[in-house]
Amino acid sequence: MRLYYAPGACSLSPHIILRETNTPFTLVKVDVAAKTAEDGSDFFAVNPNGYVPALQLDDGTILTEGPAIVQYIADQAGATALAPRNGTLERYKLQSWLNFISAELHKTFSPLFGTKMPESGKAVMTERLHERFGVLEKHLAGSPYLMGEAFTLPDAYLFTVLGWTRPLKIDMERYPHIGSYLARVGQRPTVRAAMQAEGLVK
Repeated sequence: MRLYYAPGACSLSPHIILRETNTPFTLVKVDVAAKTAEDGSDFFAVNPNGYVPALQLDDGTILTEGPAIVQYIADQAGATALAPRNGTLERYKLQSWLNFISAELHKTFSPLFGTKMPESGKAVMTERLHERFGVLEKHLAGSPYLMGEAFTLPDAYLFTVLGWTRPLKIDMERYPHIGSYLARVGQRPTVRAAMQAEGLVK
């Protein structure tokens, strides 16, 4: 498998899950601004949407969209600890969390990185994020991970997305349970290995 990624982008989530499942893979760095892979090739030929992540399977098939990719990786590895079996209520709960992170957090963060969004618009988006952070803070007060006592797929995604609060300088002091959660996930060897490979930590 080949994972097309950009350092610190949402592709960090499947990168972590590839390491969690001991799945053999190759990293291919993408310049998301230039839309080129590290060998200079046109990234649009891999993903017509022009964004990461993209996972190229051994037969050449390209799979895109992080929530789908992480479920594929876990299912192929038989990693039911990371993703409960399809058809179970727990699997639907997992998909609910993946959708929440994608729709309510990821897509709210995205405009904050853009140069075209006016400051007034960024203020609205930031306030919306704080509303969602409040929901997470309350949930994590009674649960070490999103799905309970164990790390699962949505935790890799949430850790990745919440990491964007740092470059955006969003104050998270009011959320101690989120802070503890990020520290807990960040201590996982697979998470540190993925971040080191992407040059995010030493």
